Amino acid sequence: MTTTFEHGGGVRSVRVPIPDNPLGHTLVYVVETDRGPVLVDAGWDDPGSWDALTAGLGECGTAVAEVYGVVVTHHHPDHHGLSARVREASGAWVALHAADAAIVRRTRETRPERWFTYMAAKLTAAGAPEDHVAPLRSPRPRSLPGLSPALPDREILPGELLDLPGRRLRAIWTPGHTPGHVCLHLEEHHPAQLPGSGRLFSGDHLLPEITPHIGLYEDPDDDVVTDPLGDYLDSLERIGRLAPAEVLPAHQYAFTDGPGRVRELLVHHEERLAGLLALLAEPLTPWQLAERMEWNRPWADIPYGSRNIAVSEAEAHLRRLVKLGRAEQVAGSAPVAYVAV
Repeated sequence: MTTTFEHGGGVRSVRVPIPDNPLGHTLVYVVETDRGPVLVDAGWDDPGSWDALTAGLGECGTAVAEVYGVVVTHHHPDHHGLSARVREASGAWVALHAADAAIVRRTRETRPERWFTYMAAKLTAAGAPEDHVAPLRSPRPRSLPGLSPALPDREILPGELLDLPGRRLRAIWTPGHTPGHVCLHLEEHHPAQLPGSGRLFSGDHLLPEITPHIGLYEDPDDDVVTDPLGDYLDSLERIGRLAPAEVLPAHQYAFTDGPGRVRELLVHHEERLAGLLALLAEPLTPWQLAERMEWNRPWADIPYGSRNIAVSEAEAHLRRLVKLGRAEQVAGSAPVAYVAV
């Protein structure tokens, strides 16, 4: 299978594999500039992924040593993982939004045991059964991805034109999937003259067939109640109004009609919230709600780590319903339960 793709107008992509993940790969975009190539995302930190990235850059007629900068759409390890190796090999700068840069700093400074303790408490409060929480109380030493992500050299400011000499790439802050997720608008005519406003590197915010995960913004030392689903829906509408000629996402494939995809996702979340309200005719904990929600497979077949992600997504939806005044906590419930109002 070809690992690179020519998008025209000085933009190519490299398929960088994600080990043992159904997504398969991250599309790392290679943007030509007057100072050398700039990468949009970098891929997973794994020897095979590094080999794919370096070979792909060679197919693009360049090399990792020539990279001028890395613009990271968000901090997740399939996007930010190889940033440090690219920087070491090239001297490139690495740019990330401040909100995700804060997560990177926190991740580097927080001992894994602190995270396990925090997650055990969160899952217990969400109503998880003891047999699910128990492994977190005495975790076996293991290598987890993304525990030492690269500290960025630059922080991406919303609305700024990024340092791509000879190109016009503007940052658009699109929180939701992560608090510091950015899309990147290439404010240039489409090379195939497709109608619309330039091209959009959409990261995980807007994908052609997948609904990105919307979970909680975790911080063990912060009690601020966030509304990530509300953030995501607001960000979606902003991207829809932009009406790019083509969307270049971090997974799957490039597509047109971004506004149409935005409408599909807005309807999807509206229908999902309505379905959850129907389930909340009786009081349910976040864990019980997650068990009853529709996923891509039956709950019994969802692996351990993915169940934690599912509960986080259930909580994000509950927060949105509470903020809309359509659900509320049941007074005195422990673990806390929610019910429709």
